[in-house]
Amino acid sequence: QLKVSAPLVTYFTHACVELKLGEKRFIFDPWLKGPAFARGWWLLHEPPADCMDRLCAADLIYISHMHSDHLSYPTLKVLSERRPDMPIYVGDTSRPVFWLQSQVKLTNIKVIPFGIWQNVDEHLRFMILMDGVHPEMDTCIIVQYKGHMILNTVDCTRPNGGRLPQNVDLMMSDFAGGASGFPMTFYGGKYTDSWKAEFIKNERRKLLNYKADLVKSLQPKIYCPFAGYFVEAHPSDRYIKETNTKNSAADLNALINKKTPGIRTWTPKPGAVLDLSLALRDSTNSEAVTNPPANAKIYKDSWDFNLYVDELNSAISSEIFKHQSWIQFYYTWAGFQNYNLLVRVIETDDDFTPLTGGYDYLVDFLDLSFPTKRPDRKHSYLELKNRVGVMRYLVLHGRLWDDLYIGFQNRISRDPDDYHHKFWNHFQSYLPLQRPDWNKFLQEVHDISQDSPKIWSYCTLV
Repeated sequence: QLKVSAPLVTYFTHACVELKLGEKRFIFDPWLKGPAFARGWWLLHEPPADCMDRLCAADLIYISHMHSDHLSYPTLKVLSERRPDMPIYVGDTSRPVFWLQSQVKLTNIKVIPFGIWQNVDEHLRFMILMDGVHPEMDTCIIVQYKGHMILNTVDCTRPNGGRLPQNVDLMMSDFAGGASGFPMTFYGGKYTDSWKAEFIKNERRKLLNYKADLVKSLQPKIYCPFAGYFVEAHPSDRYIKETNTKNSAADLNALINKKTPGIRTWTPKPGAVLDLSLALRDSTNSEAVTNPPANAKIYKDSWDFNLYVDELNSAISSEIFKHQSWIQFYYTWAGFQNYNLLVRVIETDDDFTPLTGGYDYLVDFLDLSFPTKRPDRKHSYLELKNRVGVMRYLVLHGRLWDDLYIGFQNRISRDPDDYHHKFWNHFQSYLPLQRPDWNKFLQEVHDISQDSPKIWSYCTLV
């Protein structure tokens, strides 16, 4: 039997919780400072004041996947300075979670095969499982302590292909929706504000019912919605914040209580503690949850925007962008072609107005050419208006385009109105693991300029 006050579950913020399991402290997905997805997502909840100290004092950390609201480099930078040897466990996904490991100096990252119990001590073990829809990236975790189970499905669309344990003591999952640029960042054609509002309302309702039905089918004793507490806080993203309505944790818990009255639900506040032992012994025991003090700050109201936006914008003045030949060099490095899609990329300011003197170019992915006009053949067309600081930062550092798409950092139109999975999947998941060799590029530019007085370029701007 569990002893009173063991284990304890403390909610920090978003998808980050601390499990106190006997003498061990186990932390999930620490996003505790800075933005996610470039500058598009910011923490909704103010994490406990001592969260960084507790992170650095933990015994082990699990990071579910490489998205920056779970793999937070601003957070991990602090950890690497104070505790570089922290044991960090990740699943053996086809794209390594820490493919950008050079960003921080962490020396004890453990890549774990799926479906194998990992013993921490005689009472504690855990197992990392893959997602059935996004096995290349998403994972979830089961933690077992003294025979009791905690299931955290994180962002998985179909965790472990639907094969999950029933009657776990605590289940946690995402709930909010809104983690995509579609349809908020799309314009033209049917994408009016009224169409978007109706689509979003229907999608959120479907997600709410799916989560409630999943909980009903698994019958956990306690359910906690988390991993959805983000906000589009930057003033330039006011339109997204107002348009991208999300499910509330309270609404999901109310629906679960209606469909399955026997399951206890917990809507966490930052710093709140669930005493799993008390909650399991008596589901009506109000003392099982210790809420933060009445004067505790729940919601963030400042985010240090300039610190992080300035870092992104520092890429704008990089030497490589003085030579328009970077365009072919970059897309050749990216390695996507033999697909009948023409993409126009337009650099813009924060309001998505094309920049005077900014790049505006076409990429034909059928043969990876860079035409000055649309070809005569039948083809699909995609137009991307990208905030210049974010786009150039991604190009310079070889980052994935999730920062653009999930981070709401572009505006998109397409003709015909079709989703190009191969294109987006490549640029969001399968770009090379090594960043472009810009030193080589600059040397090539220098060598050619020495040989010829003419302006050398790989492509012509539109």
